[in-house]
Amino acid sequence: MSVAFTKEDSAETASETLLPDRPVSPHPNLVTEAGLEALEFQLHLAREAYETAQKIEDVNERRRQAAIPLRDVRYFVARVRTAQVVNNPTSTDTVAFGSTVTFRRDDGRVQKYHIVGEDEADPKAGSISFVSPVARFLMGKAVGDEVGASGQKLEIISIS
Repeated sequence: MSVAFTKEDSAETASETLLPDRPVSPHPNLVTEAGLEALEFQLHLAREAYETAQKIEDVNERRRQAAIPLRDVRYFVARVRTAQVVNNPTSTDTVAFGSTVTFRRDDGRVQKYHIVGEDEADPKAGSISFVSPVARFLMGKAVGDEVGASGQKLEIISIS
């Protein structure tokens, strides 16, 4: 169809509003119960934003306003669909997905992180992804173990 028969300014305007998909990790989509709930909530918010954008009368503005929510809906649908809920570990003998681990760095700093899925990780809030370098070094280790990470040694103080 020719651009002359559409309401958009140009073919370029239409193509500018189609955003590429958000990258999806190649790792398994492991999540905690809370992580799955957060993904479902983000999907709900993206759908609401998309529905709101669809009410805009101007075609070009509607496409611009809907572009990000539409991309996010596609992403969160895929993440919810592939989510594999991992129950909290039953043992605190070794670090596992869902563990909260406290460790001491070479420089004396003590840090505490909850090991969670990629979409729910927030280091500032005390959670790291199970695929992060630090988490990979800690997984399977016990209290008192020292592991190397990024040229540093980490000593596990506690696991909960």
